[in-house]
Amino acid sequence: MPRYAGRRAVVVGQATSIDLAIAKRLVEGGAEVLLAAGTPHERAYASAELGSAARVVTPAAVGHGPWSDGEGVDFVFADTVATARPLLPYLRDGGGVVLTTPAAVHEFAAELASRGIRVNAVAPGCIEASADGTAPLPPLGRLGSAEEVARAALFLATDATFTTGARLPVDGGLGTP
Repeated sequence: MPRYAGRRAVVVGQATSIDLAIAKRLVEGGAEVLLAAGTPHERAYASAELGSAARVVTPAAVGHGPWSDGEGVDFVFADTVATARPLLPYLRDGGGVVLTTPAAVHEFAAELASRGIRVNAVAPGCIEASADGTAPLPPLGRLGSAEEVARAALFLATDATFTTGARLPVDGGLGTP
């Protein structure tokens, strides 16, 4: 049985390579995925990458309820608290939120703890897609990939079942604040 079979996830934010990598891993694991992408070009590209196993919609469409059957979602992957907040009514109790921008993760985690919802964040740094060639390499001596950030985000959402309010640096040892 695929790892994420029977699970639903929403990936919403800035439609970055990290968002697409998260969606790909979820789809590969058997999850139903809704990915928000802003431009028609981004939506076409994401649809081609993900195939029919995922729905790719505009960010505005996500706020009206992720699925028409009224069922909730297990995981929300969002860039910020403000992006994740409109999805809270659809998030199942005991679910998980992973932010790709770690600001206010502790406060948001405390707010949702009574529903058993875990909130964590990844803090990517020195990632290939965002590198402009001028930043120093981290101690690991190479740039990271969106796939590596996606694996960390999925760990926080699915395997870190007694972790909330955590900020996981995915920066090759650079120590991003």
